[in-house]
Amino acid sequence: MVILSGDHIYKMNYGLMLEQHVASGAAVTLATLPIRPDEVSRFGVVEVSRNSEVTGFQEKPKQTSVRSPFNSEMVDASMGIYLFNTDVLLRELIADAEDPDSKHDFGHNILPKLLGRHKMNAYNFVDENGQDALYWRDVGTLEAYYEANMDMCSITPTFNLYDKSWPMRTRPTQYPPAKFVFGEPGRTGMAINSIVSPGCIVSGAVVRESVLSQDVRVNSYSDVDSSVIFSHVNVGRHCRIRHAIIDRDVHIPDGTGDWV
Repeated sequence: MVILSGDHIYKMNYGLMLEQHVASGAAVTLATLPIRPDEVSRFGVVEVSRNSEVTGFQEKPKQTSVRSPFNSEMVDASMGIYLFNTDVLLRELIADAEDPDSKHDFGHNILPKLLGRHKMNAYNFVDENGQDALYWRDVGTLEAYYEANMDMCSITPTFNLYDKSWPMRTRPTQYPPAKFVFGEPGRTGMAINSIVSPGCIVSGAVVRESVLSQDVRVNSYSDVDSSVIFSHVNVGRHCRIRHAIIDRDVHIPDGTGDWV
């Protein structure tokens, strides 16, 4: 049974992790990646032996003396990706549900209680993104979500959405192609360094370094800059949108200026 977080962005072949899990005879395998010691308050810290067996677990400590056996200047952190033998997982979940003092959390409760009772291994993250630096982002905050979207708009983003060897698997919704209309001075429909989804109409407006989700309309004389706009949004005329995240189904009235 693979347990995954829904607010992380990365490319990973879970099959490799499963192969190590089966070969090691572990009951639980945690995916880990190296982080700097000053980042530990945001992560679960995993104590790992040279043979990749987990010997300790600290959930978001303020600081730690633990260091990775593979890099003495780094700490092995949990990615929130867990592979369990199903029978072990079910027993632990039932026991945890019956514990009134539990926070019912993998990092705080379930994983620490497994230590010493079942073999637990660490799996070093193998990044399939094809870049020099590891790419793994937790976008559970507005700031992190915004920054990840802005990176996608850059000319050479760190995370490659256009990798044909790693196609996106999602549920498609049928919309017509994006359209850009009007080309007269001061009223030119265009998007620069942006991601524009199907169904969008940029009508005599300018979109810069932004992400437009499906079925967004930006009307004449408006300017959208460094923003993330969800589906089914209508931006009225003469609007100025800067550094914003606009929720779905929102109508922005004409003349809305400098909405940040």
